[in-house]
Amino acid sequence: MSLLNNLMVKTTIATAILLSSAAAYADFNHSSWDTLLDKHVTMTNAGKASVVDYVGMQSDKSKLDSYMAATSKVSQSEFNGWNKDEQLAFLINVYNAGTVELVLTKYPNIKSIKDIGSVLSSPWKQNFIPLLGKTRSLDDIEHNLIRGSKRYNDPRIHFAVNCASIGCPALLDDAFTGKRLEKQLEQVTSKFLADSSRNRLKGNTLEVSPIFKWYKEDFTMGWRGTNDVAGFLGRYSQALGMNSTQVKALEQGKIKVSYTNYDWRLNKK
Repeated sequence: MSLLNNLMVKTTIATAILLSSAAAYADFNHSSWDTLLDKHVTMTNAGKASVVDYVGMQSDKSKLDSYMAATSKVSQSEFNGWNKDEQLAFLINVYNAGTVELVLTKYPNIKSIKDIGSVLSSPWKQNFIPLLGKTRSLDDIEHNLIRGSKRYNDPRIHFAVNCASIGCPALLDDAFTGKRLEKQLEQVTSKFLADSSRNRLKGNTLEVSPIFKWYKEDFTMGWRGTNDVAGFLGRYSQALGMNSTQVKALEQGKIKVSYTNYDWRLNKK
């Protein structure tokens, strides 16, 4: 083989390896879900909340179905080849799209997502999402794949996954992506904590969403040096409108943490 041919073969092999590597770590294409969000989700209160046009989502149900069908084709081995940010963005998007899909099964004849299902089968325990080789429930995605895996260890996911309720953090009008995940998680967390209808300092009491009570353990896992709810909230003092003296008092237990009521009404437009 000539020197030129040898170089060409080596170049071809190297290019193939690079392309294979790039494919393995490329973001799943969430553009169709992104388009639906951009079209049917309206951010309100300066981005601190959002409402969903479920009538519009229903009219575009075929596009939602196509997106869910595409996510269902991702194999476990393919998923394992992505980096953590790409995996987490994928799981968050599937959870949120699945939530919209579930609401549409009963809309407009429901006032809350909790109206779906029964006493024995909550909406979050219904198996209807084909994902990574199994038909899964919303609970399975959140509590097993995301939280239970201990792979991601990021309490900010509670401000990214959406339960279709007014009390829930906003459904973002953008799809999550691996490349933008850090920025997006910071955005949804800061915006939610800045919403005084759900989180506010009143005298010596910091009233926050019951999310911090329901998932308390997730805020004690040492994420970025925070080992409790107070430490996590202190990181977002600016969003909460707290000064350094108040943050110190919070960390010393001199400011009491209590929980606001959760509004389970549907986040419809």
